[in-house]
Amino acid sequence: MSRDLGLRRLNRLRGLDRSVLVAAASVTALSLTASGCVVVHGEREVLPATTRAEAAKALEEFTAAYNAADKAYDSSLDADHTTGALADIDGARLKAGRANSPEGNANHVPLKLTDAKFTIVEKAGWPRWFVADAAGNKGGVSRWLLVFTRDGLDEPWQVAYLTLVAPDDIPEFKTDADGWAEAVPANSAGLAVQPGELSRRYAAFLKDGGDAFAEGPHTSAWRTLREKRAERPGLVTQYIDEPMTNGDYAPLALRTKDGGALVFFTTRHFEKQTAAAGASVPTPNKDVLALTEGEITQSLTMEFVSNEVALDPADGAVEVLGRIQGLTSAKGE
Repeated sequence: MSRDLGLRRLNRLRGLDRSVLVAAASVTALSLTASGCVVVHGEREVLPATTRAEAAKALEEFTAAYNAADKAYDSSLDADHTTGALADIDGARLKAGRANSPEGNANHVPLKLTDAKFTIVEKAGWPRWFVADAAGNKGGVSRWLLVFTRDGLDEPWQVAYLTLVAPDDIPEFKTDADGWAEAVPANSAGLAVQPGELSRRYAAFLKDGGDAFAEGPHTSAWRTLREKRAERPGLVTQYIDEPMTNGDYAPLALRTKDGGALVFFTTRHFEKQTAAAGASVPTPNKDVLALTEGEITQSLTMEFVSNEVALDPADGAVEVLGRIQGLTSAKGE
């Protein structure tokens, strides 16, 4: 891997994914006691993130905003409803769409999410969050998993993670007598990989392999595909994979009924294509060109943001169930 690629960090634009589009603040509680009024602070009390009715409303508002933005190719229309990895992916998708079709999306088909199920986390502190699991009119039979987060009582609900998962792959979650789910701390030691370490371990696996992750389309098969692409005559392809773990990219994990966890996490990926002397880099499609700075003469470096969802068992290999990746920027040289 050349230092050239490592040193050239592209300007962070917002993300693109052609394949799909592709926690609640606790209200301060007051209780009267014999001695008077006692304030229970939401940032310290273990409380449900939101109500099921409010979660359903948040999903409805997100879907309406996403459809408006997709129809107009205007990221400002859903900016208040996305954050983290999804904001990067969706924002650049819309930017490229507007660059190529300023009049809007002529092929717009409204996203419809039905049969929604909500897994609401009970925890102290921010962010409050919950997971919506819904059937969609896009993506085949896969279920849409959307993770909604909120950093304060006056903040809107925003989707940080969006992945598509086969219905049979979605685990049962551990819930209490009232149906509230359990958040797993990032530093939990009772799992095959700590949730806070998954992004770093996944990036390391893509580079060097290993046995931390089970075989599948997003692990061993992806490594094989990248190795084949790197061997094309006249074109050198290099990869750098980086963890993303801070702020709105922090992993979020739910306890499963069997003692493991379902973890949502983010990674960043760079792919640099360099043509041999006398050859040229394959011409990218118009969506890539819309996000490309500089002139493509001998090389093209592309930056992607990817959000993953994985089953992290108490023992054994981690299984990556779904991954949505989008181009966020590119640079020609």
